[in-house]
Amino acid sequence: MSWADFWIILITCGVTMLICRVAPLVLLKGRDLPDGVIRALNLIPPAAFAALVANDIVSPGMFDAGLWPAAAVICAALIVIVVALKTKSLIWCAIAGVASYAILLLI
Repeated sequence: MSWADFWIILITCGVTMLICRVAPLVLLKGRDLPDGVIRALNLIPPAAFAALVANDIVSPGMFDAGLWPAAAVICAALIVIVVALKTKSLIWCAIAGVASYAILLLI
């Protein structure tokens, strides 16, 4: 790839990202969105986080190192779910997840 091609791709990607991020803000400024749209938009962050977490919990070849390392990840995730339902706090979920995973790996 030549430098000219690189700069064309970089500028095109930059302009596209700018349009995708700024255009909705400009077009929707001052407008009230329907309740269904607001509820749907509020589901995006939890869905993105769940996709990232699920990718770490369940992965191809997770049982290659044995049954327990894979089960330890799933057990730690279940502990985090319990903590999340009780506290509804991200920091307590992170602490519980790291601590439970570390303890389960020591077993």
